[in-house]
Amino acid sequence: MVFVKEEYALTPIEENQADSELMEEQVKSKQRVVDHGEVLTGKREVNAMLDLVKSETERIDSRFLEPACGTGNFLTEIFERRLRVVETRYGKSQLDFERYAILAVSSIYGIDILEDNVQQCRHRLFGIFDLSYLRLFKNKTNDNCRESVRYILERNIIWGDALTLKTVGEKPGHIVFSEWSPVNGSMLKRRDFTFHGLLEHASMKELPLFSDLGEDVFIPTPEKEYPLIHFLEVADVDRQQL
Repeated sequence: MVFVKEEYALTPIEENQADSELMEEQVKSKQRVVDHGEVLTGKREVNAMLDLVKSETERIDSRFLEPACGTGNFLTEIFERRLRVVETRYGKSQLDFERYAILAVSSIYGIDILEDNVQQCRHRLFGIFDLSYLRLFKNKTNDNCRESVRYILERNIIWGDALTLKTVGEKPGHIVFSEWSPVNGSMLKRRDFTFHGLLEHASMKELPLFSDLGEDVFIPTPEKEYPLIHFLEVADVDRQQL
């Protein structure tokens, strides 16, 4: 996806600067405001709101869903915060950094009704990871790790309508989110859940989906489960499904 119109490839520093400029862009066009009510949230407001749940934004495996993610102003800030934590804790070990960076990105989810926003959001999130990865490990970086991050972003940042709970495009279907759970250090377990199924439970006001207090909770049934796979091979998960 072409992020800017220049005919040369951007360096990581230039991409980071371009992303900062995009963060400040709040109205892409008047027509998009009319058609979709699209007004992107500014950086100051994003940080003020995220600071209300600061500890969760910095917890590597805390899951966030932005149902109208736009180009990713909230999600990129969350990812930058937790990636700084990953760098501080695991920046001296490439394998540990890769493992926890993938865990950090795998717990970020977004939906947007506009395809170009989805593409830009994925692009920005990947750029944040790759800039950090290159800075720390330079020519030792692993393309398998990059492919894992790209694949997870394809699964987690969805072109869809959070009101209808359906994807957008030629063949609309239920929005499906993948849960990525670490097992035994370097392995990941993927389970797919429909957004409709998760919200259907919430609307019935039965048991809570999550609890930190030890009480019984509702455990949703996955639409599909996948075998354990090494986090550096996660892009091959579809070829190894049950």
